Amino acid sequence: MSEGSGSGGGLSVRARAVLAMERRNWSGPGAKERAIREELGLAPVRYYQLLNALLDDARALAHDPVTVNRLRRVREARRTER
Repeated sequence: MSEGSGSGGGLSVRARAVLAMERRNWSGPGAKERAIREELGLAPVRYYQLLNALLDDARALAHDPVTVNRLRRVREARRTER
């Protein structure tokens, strides 16, 4: 995830945009997927691959600990359910 590094603690512009997307509230079904395509230019599958990798990145944790820790808890709960 090193595309276009900026001043986000070593995170790329795209990585910061993915984390920002996760902080937003979504109005209804499909709204998030539509925003992922239109605003980030990514297929939702690729977006979730990038997001999952970010959850294991210490730079992402340093940049946005609240969001990363919340998403880590959600991921762990889903793994436990399986």
